[in-house]
Amino acid sequence: MNATASARTGFSQLHHIAIVVRNMNRAIEYFSSLGIGPFQAYPPMRDYVKVNVPDKEAFYALSIRQAQIGPVTLQLIQPGEGRTIYKDFLDKNGEGVFHLGFVVDDVDKEEAGLRAQGLKVLSSGRRVDGSGFTYFDTANEAGVVLLIRQNPPKK
Repeated sequence: MNATASARTGFSQLHHIAIVVRNMNRAIEYFSSLGIGPFQAYPPMRDYVKVNVPDKEAFYALSIRQAQIGPVTLQLIQPGEGRTIYKDFLDKNGEGVFHLGFVVDDVDKEEAGLRAQGLKVLSSGRRVDGSGFTYFDTANEAGVVLLIRQNPPKK
């Protein structure tokens, strides 16, 4: 994927950085002690009605909290029982940055374009309104998983 700095791609607008943790309370306590927070609950995972994940119930049971840091959100993700891409990461690498999330206007269109450029999808999810996310298998080349997301429409 060769894009000039001025070209708009699915990876042009950073939305969040996600860290996988073993203990959500301990992680929030530490980040809070550094002045990062407050942390809010992520909207219910069951809002994603169409999911491509290893274990749907494990995905729905994820604990995710987020804090706004300027224009970027910090997400903390604690996997529970069952198989998820987050649990796989935690078991293999320990705690750490799992993905960078980028916001796009049309997640389906961007996903199709990135697939056409040779990126493989790790996981995806969509809400009833069509908003949602797609994770790409970029860790070996980029050092981190890259994600695109379309926010739900404002109410």
